[in-house]
Amino acid sequence: MTPTRTPVDFAPLSWCYPLAVFLLFSSAAGLSQSQQLPPPSPAAAPTMSIKSELVDLPVRVTDSHGNVVPGLTQEAFSVFEDGRPQKLTLFRQEDAPVTVGLVVDHSRSMAPKLAEVTAAVTAFAHSSNPQDEMFVVDFNDDVWLQILGGKPFTHNAKDLETALMAVSARGRTALYDAVAEGLNHLRFGHCEKQALIIVSDGGDNASHQTFSQILALAQRSQVVIYSIVLQGEGQEENPGVLRRLSKSTGGIAYFPQSAETIASISALIARDLRDQYTLGFAPENQSTGASFRKIQVKVSAPGLSGLRLRYRPGYFAADTSKPQRQSDNGAS
Repeated sequence: MTPTRTPVDFAPLSWCYPLAVFLLFSSAAGLSQSQQLPPPSPAAAPTMSIKSELVDLPVRVTDSHGNVVPGLTQEAFSVFEDGRPQKLTLFRQEDAPVTVGLVVDHSRSMAPKLAEVTAAVTAFAHSSNPQDEMFVVDFNDDVWLQILGGKPFTHNAKDLETALMAVSARGRTALYDAVAEGLNHLRFGHCEKQALIIVSDGGDNASHQTFSQILALAQRSQVVIYSIVLQGEGQEENPGVLRRLSKSTGGIAYFPQSAETIASISALIARDLRDQYTLGFAPENQSTGASFRKIQVKVSAPGLSGLRLRYRPGYFAADTSKPQRQSDNGAS
């Protein structure tokens, strides 16, 4: 049905001119009788801000038998950067939620191993903190982020299993590009602790990026990388790159021999993330140039000896002397 319109009577044009003239003269008179306008307030003095980036350092402490050592206090830890002691401004030991990216190889060489991959991811999801948020990056020739239940992150293990089973194995291997995508997507996570779990044989024959570029990118992040290396008889397998990538970020590369072992390793990674101490410090060295800084952590606990620590051996400081380019979504 066509809506009816109520006619509106506009004032004749002859009424508009007197009104406009009246308003014009009234405004002029008001300005002439008013007091002098107050001078503009002086511009605020320029301020200088110094950005001090907090370094989050997950540390796992075990005894000589490999058992986790709980209950240590902040005073038990000493942290050094390039040999200089650092003041801890953050100390935490709790089962805090983690943002976890699962980077899963779906190249042709992984075809016989996809059932093992699904088992690994499912075991991890069921062993994780229920508040963990997870996502999946699949790759072969291409790299793509799975949309899980219509969202970029999920808490649901079933979403992960469904996503993995929907992709077949084909094509070549763009491992390095996939790791870059995983590191990038972690920036949009909501948890302070972040990790990547790579499930692959380590080969790469399709990436635009190189291993040295990915290694540097990982060392500029505060992400712990774990690798589940599924080896077979592929000529393109290169497990050494995953071992090095994991070690440089404080993670571990695992080499399972069976599907049952893969499931247990996934559960072990989930427990590893839940049983860490988190140390944080603002680096004493505030130099602006990008540089690699070595980290050393020591622990001293009365009555305990032979303690073993695992943490990232160092990181690349951001080069704050250069302006940071902002992306369209506002993330640097």
